[in-house]
Amino acid sequence: MSDFQGMEDLLQDFLVEATDLLSGVDNKLVDLEKTPNDRGLLNEIFRGFHTIKGGAGFLNAAELVALCHLTENLFDKLRNGDMEVTPGLMDVILDATGIVRDMFGALERGMLPAPADTGVMTRLRAALAGELEQEVAEAAPAPAEKAAAPAGVAGVEPDWNLLHQAVTGVVPVAPQAVPEPAAARSANDGEAAVAAVVNAAFGRRSNDRPGAPAPTGRRDAEKGRDNSIRVDTSRLDQVLNLSGEIGLTKNRLTSLRADILAGKNDNETLHALDAAVSQLDLLVSDLQNAVMKTRMQPIGRLFQKYPRIARDLARNLGKDVELALVGEETEIDKTMIEDLSDPIIHLIRNAVDHGVEKPEERIAQGKPGKSVVRLEARQEGDHIVIMVADDGHGMNAERLRAKALEKGLITDEEANTLDERASLNLVFLPGFSTAAAVSDVSGRGVGMDVVKTNIQKLNGSIEIRSIQGKGTTFVISLPLTLAILPVLLVRLAEQHFAVPLSMVREILPIQQEDVQEVGGRATMVVRGDVMPVMPLARLLGWPQKNYPQYGVLMQSAESSFILAIDNFAGREDAVIKSLDDFRPKGVAGVTTLSNGQIVLILDMKELLGSLGDSRGVSRSSLISPEARAA
Repeated sequence: MSDFQGMEDLLQDFLVEATDLLSGVDNKLVDLEKTPNDRGLLNEIFRGFHTIKGGAGFLNAAELVALCHLTENLFDKLRNGDMEVTPGLMDVILDATGIVRDMFGALERGMLPAPADTGVMTRLRAALAGELEQEVAEAAPAPAEKAAAPAGVAGVEPDWNLLHQAVTGVVPVAPQAVPEPAAARSANDGEAAVAAVVNAAFGRRSNDRPGAPAPTGRRDAEKGRDNSIRVDTSRLDQVLNLSGEIGLTKNRLTSLRADILAGKNDNETLHALDAAVSQLDLLVSDLQNAVMKTRMQPIGRLFQKYPRIARDLARNLGKDVELALVGEETEIDKTMIEDLSDPIIHLIRNAVDHGVEKPEERIAQGKPGKSVVRLEARQEGDHIVIMVADDGHGMNAERLRAKALEKGLITDEEANTLDERASLNLVFLPGFSTAAAVSDVSGRGVGMDVVKTNIQKLNGSIEIRSIQGKGTTFVISLPLTLAILPVLLVRLAEQHFAVPLSMVREILPIQQEDVQEVGGRATMVVRGDVMPVMPLARLLGWPQKNYPQYGVLMQSAESSFILAIDNFAGREDAVIKSLDDFRPKGVAGVTTLSNGQIVLILDMKELLGSLGDSRGVSRSSLISPEARAA
């Protein structure tokens, strides 16, 4: 039974506000470490924590209040000049904010938080008494214990699946340990640090007691997805105003309908009907756009989690890294925000752990000792572009090809045809990894297939740009919203299908003499490039009754091919309706056209994957049985 009977609404309001406040406090703490004498920043941090403590007190969460009170006292001493900001003190404070986040998890499940970890409370009291360094020294594990820990070993790649599991909650993660001094750690010793950092930043339940109930209420029990959304009242006002205008137009149409049924068919009445229908069309389009905007949220709400993660990882790996955030005001569909957490944490961890060098290496190369990892978002047309860029040593395309060849992931023939871009994309192959030390440029591939898979689930794409010695940039392109998808309508026999317009490059007529057979596969030459021809009928498992009349040049991150179709019917902005109870393989959803026809939206990646061999078909299979008989 919940400990908050009758207070559920107050509890949820507190959790929404307090979670945002805590994320803001974490980011300000990272900034404070760079500018320790910023009294204004200290006052903001103090006020944020004081607000959290006040709300916890109202909910009678005594253990949360006790932890907040001790931490708040530290902030008070710092802003009054009684203490100085040090890395060790900052570690203790961030440990405390991590425990606060865990306590939010207990509140979310309707339970009062258990007492905070005694080690954290002891270090907080030691810090208040000015005895922190002694406390940390006494709490540090013995050398033998450290040697036995299953962390990274020199010359062996860390398991990136550990990070993926920690982020997605697949496996339990151990509580965060006291960070060792940076100088005493190796750059290869990053795994345990990564798991602990992710715990603290994302609120993993590392200190939950066995048998604790699964999350309920507004969170989905399986995925922990937040289904609530904050909407600016001005946007709701716009929706309300448009709804009112649509109501007035509906009344006008009803009146005109009555006039026409009564036999009033003069030009003035018909002109008024045409004007009312046009007005309704405009208002409905405006309402659709206004409703879509209510789903849009600033991506800064996602970005605010990452400065602390980058700070903690860099400190544990002995690196000096600044995470620069750009475009936090860029808006993105709320449904994408949680699904992006996993890919972006992979990429940031990738940049800090493998992309950038240690300060001494950078200085020896003539670079500044501090590395900069840039996380940027911007809108380009109907897409959102997110970039994670580092100024490290870059990636070696030739070495990536050699490693993929060595592991049997590509053939000699394929390796010889790969350009630099395709070679960099090898890191997305499932199972791609290197046996070199993690500081080697080719050590970037492990776990990147997880990133690519999650981006593709959002109908997005990811590409790599890298210059050796200068750095690497991962560019993610996503649709502005998942609710509306621009599609190309294609026809097979009398049936229409929709394919994502983002994959379409051009439409070509198909003449039989233009189709040549190369290696047993039907191909066409398009501006010097040989493209395999894939009939839509073959992908759907339908018989090929007629010779295809048109080909749609489709391009994805993995390949390019020509989709052979009977005809096409233009583009549409499809409002996607999901098929929750029954979803055939290769079908992303359905949409309804303006004439009322229901059309299936095809998932081209899944269709090609189900075929097993997407290189094309024989030339003869494009010809109908009747034509072959003739």
